Amino acid sequence: MLNNSFYRPLGRTGLKVSPICLGTDNFGNPTSVEESTEIINYAIESGINLIDTANTYASGESERIIGKALEHNRLRDDVILATKFYYPTGKKGVNDRGVSRKHIIKACEDSLRRLKTDYIDLYQMHRVDMNVPLEETLYALTSLVSQGKIRYFGATTSPSWKISESKMLSEFKNLSHAISEQLPYNLLDRRVENEILPACEWANLAVFVWSPLAMGMLTGRYSNSSNVKYNTPRFNRGGIYAERITQKAVSVADKFVALAKEHQMEPAHLAMIWVKDQPGITAPLAGPRTLAQMKDIIPLMEKELSQELKEACDRLVPPGSAVANFLNSAPWMKGKLL
Repeated sequence: MLNNSFYRPLGRTGLKVSPICLGTDNFGNPTSVEESTEIINYAIESGINLIDTANTYASGESERIIGKALEHNRLRDDVILATKFYYPTGKKGVNDRGVSRKHIIKACEDSLRRLKTDYIDLYQMHRVDMNVPLEETLYALTSLVSQGKIRYFGATTSPSWKISESKMLSEFKNLSHAISEQLPYNLLDRRVENEILPACEWANLAVFVWSPLAMGMLTGRYSNSSNVKYNTPRFNRGGIYAERITQKAVSVADKFVALAKEHQMEPAHLAMIWVKDQPGITAPLAGPRTLAQMKDIIPLMEKELSQELKEACDRLVPPGSAVANFLNSAPWMKGKLL
């Protein structure tokens, strides 16, 4: 079990959270129900106390798996359970999406049912919707807090000005405040350091990180020396996923892999620890596909990098810069890497 001294403040709340948290995008697809359950149990037993999911992961199956696991192990109150709303979850009409009051309330009720719980600890807006006034969204979320259906709320992949708008609106209108932001961050895309992370610090938000391993590029999964190395499920999905995996990004990742081996470290370990201990970061989300991967991640919660190794990483991709585009799923981001 993780020593209490390693837990970190959850933003402006009085809660503490483990330095690495459990992401569940693989649950139900491709990870089986049985192995997903084993991963949940092992993670909790090892000290991870936040489980992050979304209503659209595996079309709701991820939430169902988590709900059944927590019902069976009776550890629901021991974890911070986080899920998300925004994307459509079925053919229910044009309003089954977004951040309107109608959709938020319906999505929350559906998630509560799938998760087999009376409350969600952290309810997150999966993406920003510029067509809906933020005031409407905040009123709906404040109402859910008042009803006890959610404890806190946050957002993911927001621009810095939306983070500021949310804080100022909440203060001016006397509404509940967001307590977290979830964003893409890894050594290959450090652009959030320029404005988004400073905005989160100003708003006193917990910051969770998705894709800390850069979709496997920082683990040595890809190589420019062989086209076969690009034949992966993520790359073959095309669209925004394939756009992130470029020859330029893989070239830098190759140097990162060599750096890790030079220091007798697994590249995936170096990538995860690097993100975990960056200024302003509360915790990266680890999304294991297998129980073996989960067991490999646990020891990283107590490890740190030397200053020499941090500086070597900075020389590969300087602070605030990027060689891969992990903000390409944000509807507000128009910039492309050349």
